[in-house]
Amino acid sequence: MIRADDVTSLTEFQRKTRDHIKRLKRTGRPTVLTVNGQAEVVVQDARSYQDLVDRAAMGEERERLRRSIAEYRAGRFCDLDDALTDLEAKHPDKPTAARKKRAV
Repeated sequence: MIRADDVTSLTEFQRKTRDHIKRLKRTGRPTVLTVNGQAEVVVQDARSYQDLVDRAAMGEERERLRRSIAEYRAGRFCDLDDALTDLEAKHPDKPTAARKKRAV
């Protein structure tokens, strides 16, 4: 949630850039920059941004896992050998682990 003290004008941000960057790093909260009173951009320190990206990626992975479990429970799966055989048939020019194993 954006707090009122996390909103500033672009002009103010430009005037006191160092101070704003210190606050961004200290608080870890983003700042909304306004132009003519309208929100235009959000700035955030790099560490907090990376944390946000990591949490988003974790959520995406969690959702993929949830869908995979649902597919498995619904019986929509095949064993690895069948999957590799299908891949080999669809992509005969690409090596697969199974094909490499048989070549040894």
